Amino acid sequence: MTYSITWDLDSIFNGGIDSKELEQRLLLLDDEITEYQSLVTDWNPETDTPEFKAFEAIMTVQEKISKGFGQTISFVNAIQSADVNNKKAGSVLAGLFTKHTGFKNANVLFNKKLTNLSTDTWQALLASDFAQKQGVAFNLTEAREQSKRLLSEKEESVINQLSTDGFNAWSAHYDTIVANIQFPFEEDGKTTYLSAGQAFNRMMGDADTDVRQRLFDTWEKTWANYAPLFSDTLNHLDGFRLTNNKLHGITDHLEIPLEYNRMKKETLDAMWGTIAANKQPFVDFLTRKAQLFGKEKMDWQDQDAPVILGEFEEKRYTFNEAADFIVENFNKFSPKMADFAKMAFEKSWIEAEDRPGKRPGGYCTGLPENEESRIFMTYGESINEVSTLAHELGHAFHSHVMWDLPSVSQDYAMNVAETASTFAELIVADATLKQAKSTEEKINLLDIKMQNATAMFMNIHARFIFENNFYTERKEKVLTDTEITDLMVAAQKESYCDSLNSYHPHFWASKLHFYIDDVPFYNFPYTFGYLFSLGIYAFAQKQGTSFEDDYIALLRDTASMTTEELAKKHLNVDLTSSEFWQAGIDMMIQDVNTFLELTEDYVK
Repeated sequence: MTYSITWDLDSIFNGGIDSKELEQRLLLLDDEITEYQSLVTDWNPETDTPEFKAFEAIMTVQEKISKGFGQTISFVNAIQSADVNNKKAGSVLAGLFTKHTGFKNANVLFNKKLTNLSTDTWQALLASDFAQKQGVAFNLTEAREQSKRLLSEKEESVINQLSTDGFNAWSAHYDTIVANIQFPFEEDGKTTYLSAGQAFNRMMGDADTDVRQRLFDTWEKTWANYAPLFSDTLNHLDGFRLTNNKLHGITDHLEIPLEYNRMKKETLDAMWGTIAANKQPFVDFLTRKAQLFGKEKMDWQDQDAPVILGEFEEKRYTFNEAADFIVENFNKFSPKMADFAKMAFEKSWIEAEDRPGKRPGGYCTGLPENEESRIFMTYGESINEVSTLAHELGHAFHSHVMWDLPSVSQDYAMNVAETASTFAELIVADATLKQAKSTEEKINLLDIKMQNATAMFMNIHARFIFENNFYTERKEKVLTDTEITDLMVAAQKESYCDSLNSYHPHFWASKLHFYIDDVPFYNFPYTFGYLFSLGIYAFAQKQGTSFEDDYIALLRDTASMTTEELAKKHLNVDLTSSEFWQAGIDMMIQDVNTFLELTEDYVK
């Protein structure tokens, strides 16, 4: 079957950034926010008992506004992602952040009122027909607890207003800089200018060692040229976050990331501690892969390069072939996943075209008013891009099974968000391995599977170490771009056990994740989701046909309990114990050992 390689946005708001439908929805948001502010201001919880009709009205309008912002921000961001030169999209997005300030201010007052409820009134509210029917006790309790640290309404309003041209603006500033960066690349006597997304895909995935090296040199040099701008951006973005934390009595910069991910510090420590104790097999894997490239040690840009031995030719997947392959293999685990993925392809929910002017990376975004998703990526026909496509479809399926829940019960954190996506990737990785027709093909596919593991245990760990150290030093001073670069290299050397031949000093400048304003520490949740999904994958293979319903039940609970409670309820495991993490790592070590055995004769 033939599918569109560009997405359909007109079914969301017809007419792009100049859409009259979008304009009307933005005006309606203003009216809804005004109504919400009035309802919250007038709410007297003590006189609203026992029916809590005013509370129900507040929650109903809050739901409309949340969906409205989700819909409009996703749409405008999609336009900007697909065309980084669309200047109006940035302006509209800034206007949305300004509108959101009014909503946040009203939420401050609402949450403070929840915090100040007497115990009897609070219990009565949780027992009300509306709260019981919606099943939002966990989310309301979470909001009540977190609101205890709020400052006065006036102070919170000032912070929210300053965030628009401070915190949020610095994050947007990063996108503006990246939109204007091009990477010159000479090939066959002709110089072409690549976007960041195009340059990265080729730099990390080209089969030619020389091409990868030349692109990496250009990549590093280009980001280094812009390093002073990026150091300003990162210093002020995280400086704002640290100041905001301090104002709210928060001294540990990991407190908010852990709270956001509904995760204990003991769980994070157990995960990284177990990984740190098991680095050697993955160092051995990287070293062996380097040897297959004729090198003694691994160079940074070669980590994701394909291993092509003998007469083997790496299989390429057209977009249509990738779609069919994903649907076919999803169906073996979950027919509902397969049907959903097929629908996403048929309805053109995916922007995958390889063209200039797109932002780097990939993502899945939700459209709560349509109860749909859209997926953004730059597809390059390698098995890695097939995996990325499956990854984003996993995100979309996660949202799909939760659209009927209240918005607050759909607000799952990043760590569990990465579970469904990584599970989808595992399905694709194992499916390709099972179809391998030769030793050389199996080596190639094992390498691709292990690229994910080394990214989670090495690259993501380096990001966490870097960001943890950056925040520690940023509390004391503004760092120069040279100091930030030194922190990055030190983190990479620690995480990779000083096993590489070369590192990526300006990785901190090139990685969007460090500049995202609404999610702090956009790193460790990936590794959590990866290992958590390995546990689910093992569980799926044992359960057989009954797995689908169990899996969907787990996904539907992801925003309604802590991470530890979720794991205990659905997998009966303790995340604060190293035993769970070791089991997942051991699965990957088995693949490492197989890779080392199969490649031994190629390095003698």
